[in-house]
Amino acid sequence: WCRGRRGAAAACFPLGRALLGVRGAEAAVFLQGLLTHDVTQLVAAGDAPPALYAHALNVQGRCLYDVILYRLHGSTAEEPHILLECDSSVLDSIQKHLKLYKIRRKVTITPCPDLSLWAVIPGEQPGDASSLPKSADQALLLTPDPRAEVMGWRLIAKKGANLSEIIPGSQVGDVQDYHRHRYKQGIPEGVKDLPPGVALPLESNLAFMNGISFTKGCYIGQELTARTHHMGVIRKRLLPVRFPAPLPGPGVPEGAEILTESGKPAGKFRAGAGELGIALLRLAHANEPLCVNLGGDRVKLSAATPEWWPKGAAK
Repeated sequence: WCRGRRGAAAACFPLGRALLGVRGAEAAVFLQGLLTHDVTQLVAAGDAPPALYAHALNVQGRCLYDVILYRLHGSTAEEPHILLECDSSVLDSIQKHLKLYKIRRKVTITPCPDLSLWAVIPGEQPGDASSLPKSADQALLLTPDPRAEVMGWRLIAKKGANLSEIIPGSQVGDVQDYHRHRYKQGIPEGVKDLPPGVALPLESNLAFMNGISFTKGCYIGQELTARTHHMGVIRKRLLPVRFPAPLPGPGVPEGAEILTESGKPAGKFRAGAGELGIALLRLAHANEPLCVNLGGDRVKLSAATPEWWPKGAAK
């Protein structure tokens, strides 16, 4: 999809994701014990990153929430102010989760309904700052998506802000095109792609998407994740899948079993849009012809290794 838009104006997609403000002297230390990434980077002196990707895990090491953190404070002299982006359907539960562990920390946690969140896919090379004309005065934050360069940029603005003024020449796109782009690149996002209490972070390519620190120390769910990493054996991964044509009716149900041609279990379908989707597949079968049973019919599909993955990662 991005290649088809080369030379076109940047497309801005309105995302149905929620934003939470986490503010206070202990904001980063508080989040540090709950998330897979090294959140203290956001309050470090010097060249602190503007955004980080991470998962919140349960005690069994399975994903509860996929989040992107944004640094709003300008320097270490200011009070730490971090925005947390999450799936809007889990906004209440993630607030309860955070407040459960807050105890007496000097932190306030508040939803931000006055802000809007956008994905921006530049018309030239996604993630290339030089290709994105911008007048960022109206933007609270405009930063490369921390997960992968192919995902372009994240924009946070006030509700009702004029996107064409923030990014001159940009066009508001259909959010379904954003999801199709995501699925084509194999980027999971939200509870359908990462079922809470089911998805494992390393099988979900968290390390490939710059979402984990293996040196930061303890956090909830760290033990199993660290052990899996040090063993170095990950037999299943989330991969982009494609059907020969858009599927009729409701499409493939979430969790549907994917089989090899000989009928061996190869993995499970997670979610999709049109003929594109994402599935958790055994790497041993990822390059074979695959199929899924739909209403008594065998529907073929194929998997691919994303180009942005590290070389040799699919072995």
